[in-house]
Amino acid sequence: MLATIESIKLVEKAEMIGESIIASDIAKDYRHFYHKLQSDPETRKKIAEFVKMKDHYEDVQRFGRFHPDYKQIMTDTRLRKREMDMDENVANFRKAETELQSLLDEVSTLIGRSVSEHIKVPTGNPFFDSGSSCSGGCGTGGGCGCSA
Repeated sequence: MLATIESIKLVEKAEMIGESIIASDIAKDYRHFYHKLQSDPETRKKIAEFVKMKDHYEDVQRFGRFHPDYKQIMTDTRLRKREMDMDENVANFRKAETELQSLLDEVSTLIGRSVSEHIKVPTGNPFFDSGSSCSGGCGTGGGCGCSA
């Protein structure tokens, strides 16, 4: 690809948008809560216990109710997940992650729509996908009418 003045300006503007997102309060909150999530030993313990139970859960799923520990594993997995979800650091991180994802979805949609109204931007968010007949990742090969 030949570098033209127009393409260089476009890359520079894209870099400016990226730098603005990185410097935003939303991204700062995300990094702050991610650091807290990674540095708190109690939170890390809850996450590790959940991951371990999730592995047991996946083993049990292969056999279904016929597995001898089916009920116990299912109960313990739900309990560990609830403990992890109720952790303040996990909740704060998930909220910050959702806010950052929403910002990225909004920017992607604005950029796509500025090029053409017919560009499909797969955000996974029905609010931003309302302009198309497809929710972004239908996986039906156009079965929903989105002409994938």
